[in-house]
Amino acid sequence: MYFYLIIALQVFCLYHLYKNKNSYYWAFLIFFIPLLGCLIYLITQVYNKRDAEKITNEITNIINPTKKIKDLEKQLQFSESYQNRVNLADAYLEIKDYNNAIPHYLEALGDSSQSDFYVTKQLIEAYFNIEDCESVIMYVERIKEYSEFKKSRTQFLYGLALERVGKLEEAEDNLKQIDIRYSFYDERLIYAKFLLSRDKKDEAKEVLEDVFTESQHMTKPNKRIYRVTILEVEKLLAGF
Repeated sequence: MYFYLIIALQVFCLYHLYKNKNSYYWAFLIFFIPLLGCLIYLITQVYNKRDAEKITNEITNIINPTKKIKDLEKQLQFSESYQNRVNLADAYLEIKDYNNAIPHYLEALGDSSQSDFYVTKQLIEAYFNIEDCESVIMYVERIKEYSEFKKSRTQFLYGLALERVGKLEEAEDNLKQIDIRYSFYDERLIYAKFLLSRDKKDEAKEVLEDVFTESQHMTKPNKRIYRVTILEVEKLLAGF
């Protein structure tokens, strides 16, 4: 039990470190002096009394992700509120259980007293991941006039859905909206591949060169996060 607790603490501390882009030297302390290193990190970088319960819950969720689902299911059974239902749907989406997330999002959308942009956006994410492109396109129609839709991941997914149903011109119009400097690196790689598939080599090369140039100025944590993406960008550029 002691061993598993140490592992859980290390996993949580490393997760917090990368999420918050803290100095990489903490990783050495956490790895090589496990218990003491974790305690020092928690005390100096994470802990305060108000966060104590949150920390405990996050560690528990790392060890047993289904516990979060069960707790949220109980909350929904106790009170069938809009927010409880959305929280449960989000938890299913987080663990990639899209088929269980979708019905809860759909039921939440039935509450006309609530703003539906967030729920619709999450529903689109779930539908895209089960390759239901027709539903993606249908639900985008409900939110495409929102300012939050423009240049968002949701618009990018819409573009991919349009590509898969053969609407290539519309797809390109939406995919290119994600080509924003110093962001959306994975999505821009996919966009470049889309351009290559349409034999638009000059446009694709420009996107890839921009991503590569920006990668030279990334923080060390981001370089680790996007390492595979950057390597693929370099490989594609080498082919020109």
